[in-house]
Formats: sequence, C-alpha cells, structure tokens
Amino acid sequence: MYTARPVKRIVILISGRGSNMQAIVQACAAEGWAAQIVAVISNRADAPGLDFARQRGIASVVVDHRPFASREDFDVELARVVDGFAPDVVALAGFMRILTDDFVVRFEGRMINVHPSLLPAFTGLHTHRRAIEAGCKVAGATVHFVTPTLDHGPIIAQAVVPVLPGDTPQTLSGRVLEGEHVMYPRAVRWLVDDLLRRDGNTVTHTRGEAQLLL
Repeated sequence: MYTARPVKRIVILISGRGSNMQAIVQACAAEGWAAQIVAVISNRADAPGLDFARQRGIASVVVDHRPFASREDFDVELARVVDGFAPDVVALAGFMRILTDDFVVRFEGRMINVHPSLLPAFTGLHTHRRAIEAGCKVAGATVHFVTPTLDHGPIIAQAVVPVLPGDTPQTLSGRVLEGEHVMYPRAVRWLVDDLLRRDGNTVTHTRGEAQLLL
C-alpha cells in the first residue's frame, strides 16, 4: 500500500524584502516539495517580503521587537508565535535579530540560516566589504544549522563566487545573492526530505549530493 510522505511545515523569518524567502517559496511550489510554507514572520511591519507572502496566501505575522523591554522578552513572544505554527523547519532569511540561547536551543536541529560569507570567515556584518578589503579571491555564502554561537553552526552548504577586480560591496553582494537563491532552497529541501546527517560539526548529504555550489 502506498503511504504518502508527511507534509513538513516551514516557517520563515525575515526583516526586509525576503528575497531568499521568495526563492524558497517558489522552489517549494515549482518542485513539488512534501512541504508547506505555513508562515512568514517579520520583526518589521514594513518588511516588503510580507506583501509577497500575503499575495500567495501565506500567513504573514509581525512580531515587532520595539515594544519589548529586552531581547529575552521579545524572543519569548517570537517563540510562542513560531510554535503556534508547529514548524518542522524554521528558516532565517535575512532576519536581522540576534537570537537568545533559549530561543536557539528551542528550535535547534530544525532551524537554519544563510550567511553572506564563507564561514567561518567574516561572521557578523559587512561581510562583502571585509572580503574585498582582505584581498580575498573568492567569496560566497553559507547555509548552516543555527546554534547559540552566532554564525558558527554546522555547515550544510556553501556557494562560492569570484571576487573580481573593481568589485564593490554592492556588486559582490549581488553575485553572492544569486548563489544564495540556488543554494538555500536546495538546503531547505534536504532538511525537509531528511537527507542530512550531522556528526558533530560535520553535515553530510546521505545520498552524496554536492554541498558546494561553484
């Protein structure tokens, strides 16, 4: 007897236009994932990505961080809202808030992020400017599991692009973002399909699919 695969529930957190969120939504629909994007949540009511989600019938929720007295208080409310959608996967897609350890531990193992550098190099902000100033010949982005240490979780996949003569942070950012839009949906699908194995800090694809995008 045929048994349908359970449909995984994905919640995506954004703070702005959410271009990686859009790439995930589009890939999920086009590729027929056994998954549903059940909510897009933002800490900013004016995030353009919310309109994209609403137009596609995806629940769009704002949890404004500004009224909260502390980061901890905000994260308690954010966790309550996220939990309300019973997610199997939580994808951070340009969510510009540093999450508390309690929040991360609550969703650890099912929460992933994309960072615009080849981790462990250039954690934090201004990654493209720093790569250019350091004289790097390549740059890129990393999808990783989120852990309490900022931008240091086990690496799922990386996309590499050249740093070209005359590059500015803006031109390099655009080239890296193209790689993110291919790599991040792919990594989310791997997690949905239970194709990732973690051994300490090492993440491997159980069917040997390439985890490096060149």
